[in-house]
Amino acid sequence: MINCIIIEDQLPAQRILKKYIKDADSMNLVGVFSNAFLALEALEALESLKIDLIFLDIHLPRLSGIEFLKSLTNPPKVILTTAFSDYALESYELAVVDYLLKPFSFGRFVKAVSKVSETKSSQGLKKSNPCVYIKSGHQYFKVEISSILFVNADGDYTDVCLAVKKHVSSEPLKYWEDKLVAHGFIRVHKSHLINTEKIVKTSSSYVYLENNHKIPIGRTYKRIVIDQLTSL
Repeated sequence: MINCIIIEDQLPAQRILKKYIKDADSMNLVGVFSNAFLALEALEALESLKIDLIFLDIHLPRLSGIEFLKSLTNPPKVILTTAFSDYALESYELAVVDYLLKPFSFGRFVKAVSKVSETKSSQGLKKSNPCVYIKSGHQYFKVEISSILFVNADGDYTDVCLAVKKHVSSEPLKYWEDKLVAHGFIRVHKSHLINTEKIVKTSSSYVYLENNHKIPIGRTYKRIVIDQLTSL
């Protein structure tokens, strides 16, 4: 059972969320917060109840949803709800479960909530460490996929970049995109493929990865990047 609360000041949005929660399996609505002391009440609830998930509106009176989220030291899972797409990249930086753009369907709601269920069911399970072989000249190097920060095109070759070294691959960037997309990698530029697990922060024009790597977001990829990051 997923225990959740709603932090939303608009009654129509509250009604939709309540209905969706009621219609969904294995969800328990603990409380709804919408008054002037919204953040304080929510914090008090989090202290006394085991909350697994918050449905959090971004545009709230006195204290925005983003500000509220940043004030929590050990927050539960959070799904942001908003009518504006401006905060999509910032929300990803805050490691929210999903970003629901109003108005959203029941199907989209279920998809977001399923990510919480998957996280709970996977707790305590040992993660595998899939590897990939990188062909460089006449040699093949075995590398754990989770150790790859990004892959970038360099003429007829590609650089597969790790934390402390890089391998020059004979394969094109499309080859790596096809192989790594199932492992959390996304294309952010015509020349760059990144590991979303290595993102430190984002801006409207760049993705910042571990080890001080700054990767540009291509103009034609910007909308795709926002959609992909917020659906992870």
